[in-house]
Amino acid sequence: QVQLVESGGGLVQPGGSLRLSCAASRSIFSSYTMGWYRQAPGKQRDWVATITRGGSTNYADSVKGRFTISRDNAKNTVYLQMNSLKPEDTAVYYCNAHSPPIAYWGQGTQVTVSS
Repeated sequence: QVQLVESGGGLVQPGGSLRLSCAASRSIFSSYTMGWYRQAPGKQRDWVATITRGGSTNYADSVKGRFTISRDNAKNTVYLQMNSLKPEDTAVYYCNAHSPPIAYWGQGTQVTVSS
């Protein structure tokens, strides 16, 4: 069974940092592109960042220069380092694994940026 389990969310002040983690089943991690999405209350789920099997990364313009996605293949884990957080980054963050047409989602972790 494929599982994606996120952790690392929480409450942080504006300008602060958080690191999200997503532990994936070994059966998918080595062959899937991994990504992070987020969904704010009342809004659609938006793409945040992606990292390919080979390590190539892409970011949404709203987080470029502040967020960094990385993967540790030995630990079957993908990370999202979030720096200089803003209130508008508040959302539920979801881990995603995809190899079209197949996609898997984690259960989400809440990130709240507030003073």
